[in-house]
Amino acid sequence: MRVLFYEIDNNPYYSLAFEESMWRNLTEGKVDNTLRIWRHKSVVILGYFQVAEEEVNFDVARDYKVDIVRRFTGGGAVYQDLGCLVWSIAVKGKKDGGVEYLYDFLLKGFVNALKRFADVKVENINDVVVNNRKVSGTSATFKGEYYLLHGTLLLDTDLELMSRVLKVSSVKLKDKGVSEVKYRVTNLYEALGRKVSTSEIIDAIIQEYSKLLGERAYYDVPTKEEIELAERLYEKKYSKPEWNLLRLPSSYFV
Repeated sequence: MRVLFYEIDNNPYYSLAFEESMWRNLTEGKVDNTLRIWRHKSVVILGYFQVAEEEVNFDVARDYKVDIVRRFTGGGAVYQDLGCLVWSIAVKGKKDGGVEYLYDFLLKGFVNALKRFADVKVENINDVVVNNRKVSGTSATFKGEYYLLHGTLLLDTDLELMSRVLKVSSVKLKDKGVSEVKYRVTNLYEALGRKVSTSEIIDAIIQEYSKLLGERAYYDVPTKEEIELAERLYEKKYSKPEWNLLRLPSSYFV
């Protein structure tokens, strides 16, 4: 299992282009199973199927210089800043394992890592909860025996700005028994009542995924093919408002 510390924190458009490139290179058998650790500087990331104006307060995004980018996986909108750790695990796994493989098996690596520090539960299939407060959400895709699961980990994120820039329906909040986004989620440091070093958390994630997959972890850098495809995806797709704001289908950008 290779480990990539590869982030372009001030250009989330390219960072998401690389994420898709990494995934596509895996499905073509060009790279090993990969755990990527990365971050962004103040960005809203939309799920593939979402409508931007239904999810983002554009006035707040403009005033606070929050970028808006769409990922190629489903799920809900998330706000990320440098206080939010992002992790991805891309693997060749069980044939025809489907959603169950992603959330019943692959998510265990991350959950087991957090269990070293706190009591952890998984709710709604893909929400990771500590002390009844969400600290992580995930999204995923799969193609045959190839799987990608990526998620957030709120460590020291600006929850006030998150609550202002994201639109969340009152019905969804009511279902959670809260009135604002910032009261439904929390930072891990707050949930624990103490700080844990980021390197300690990252080491735990690496060790637990190495154990789960039964593979030795080794540190690596992006391949030439990953970079070249990421640059093409960035130029033709992720840098375009037609992708990020209008959600034209992926096939439009091929």
